[in-house]
Amino acid sequence: MKLLADIDGEKYELRIRLERERVFAEIDGRAVEVYVRESEGGGYLLIIDGRVYDCRVGYSAAQPERSEVRVRNRAYTVTLADPKRLRASASAAAHDDGSAQIIAQMPGKVVRVHVEAGAEVEAGDAILVVEAMKMQNEMKSPKAGTVTILNAVAGETVNAGEVLAVIE
Repeated sequence: MKLLADIDGEKYELRIRLERERVFAEIDGRAVEVYVRESEGGGYLLIIDGRVYDCRVGYSAAQPERSEVRVRNRAYTVTLADPKRLRASASAAAHDDGSAQIIAQMPGKVVRVHVEAGAEVEAGDAILVVEAMKMQNEMKSPKAGTVTILNAVAGETVNAGEVLAVIE
């Protein structure tokens, strides 16, 4: 998994692979192996190169993408972003004056449709849910507008790249 991290204003590119309690990370091209164990009180013990770090993570409901991470006696403000979602948001924003398409990212099965053609929606409203590889993906409207085309029916399969809905 590739992520972009902002840690106290410094930007990093992360690649992370999880294997049980081990995390294999590449941070700006530098490889790091971390053993992670939950500690008492809801924290985590991170073991890196034989050194043990006590880590606490705090979240804010107001800013769920931003966390405060405390390691030893130092607090860091951390924001993680998935570059795929950033690209999707940017392309959706580019359609603000026109239509926005909701496209199936991979083959799957439509399990729920939350709207009908002609429905008025706000940015972020759930449009439909597609199940792929035993995971459900709720697809949301990238902009406020009207659902002008709805090509999704609960129970039907969809192919990657298929336009499921259009918002104008």
